[in-house]
Amino acid sequence: MNLTPWNILSAHVAADVTSDDWNLAEPPDEPDSPRSYWIDVAFATAFSAPPVVHLGLTGFDSDQRDSTRISIRPVEITASGFRVEVSTWSVTRLYGVEVSWLAIGP
Repeated sequence: MNLTPWNILSAHVAADVTSDDWNLAEPPDEPDSPRSYWIDVAFATAFSAPPVVHLGLTGFDSDQRDSTRISIRPVEITASGFRVEVSTWSVTRLYGVEVSWLAIGP
């Protein structure tokens, strides 16, 4: 029986209105249009295959005028990293997000 040990990596990432190309602070021309921003994450040590990635929203800054709508998900997961997709919709204005992540894999 050949057992491969699991590797575990975790960290915290953040982005806000001072980040390049931040597009979530102003509502779109069409109020129901979704908007997304991506945060690239590179693993400190590469896995031997794409790991499972779990995200947790640990903080956000939004405008109080409207309801806050936030969705986060890991996308484009590879052995060396992934992207955090932060999305909002309707007239929500997001000024910043903080996300913790956990990657588990071979």
